[in-house]
Amino acid sequence: MTMWRGRANSASTVAMPHAFGGGGANSRRSPFVSRAFAYLRPIAVAATLLATALPAARAASNVPYDAKLMRLAEVLGSIHYLRNICGETSNRWREQMEQLLAVENPEPLRRAQLIASFNHGYRTFNSVYVTCTGQALDAANRYMDEGLALTREINSRYGE
Repeated sequence: MTMWRGRANSASTVAMPHAFGGGGANSRRSPFVSRAFAYLRPIAVAATLLATALPAARAASNVPYDAKLMRLAEVLGSIHYLRNICGETSNRWREQMEQLLAVENPEPLRRAQLIASFNHGYRTFNSVYVTCTGQALDAANRYMDEGLALTREINSRYGE
């Protein structure tokens, strides 16, 4: 790895990118740092725009049962993964999520959040279990119980 120095005659000085307090006339950035900043700049701009738009969008779409619905989506994703590694070959739980989205008919931002919750539940167990174990079955059963409880609570408190 090449060390990038601020000055040719100063062997112990490493040039700092301008964003970190460096960037004097005699300093140079490593090509890696320049590329990293080039990739990060659009992400930072998008994050800033999203952060300013998100509170207004959330306020417009927030429903009293939103947190429970997000958790239900996460639970469905978890069950979908766990049941499939334990021998269930259907997409039953993914189809349940699709039905939830069809019934709820959320605006695009809220829909994306629900899908992200489902995917988070799926990926959480995907990183832990690669084969079906007794613990995976226990987790699937616990999540099925939680999903049932959430569904009943949402329907009884907020259903029509």
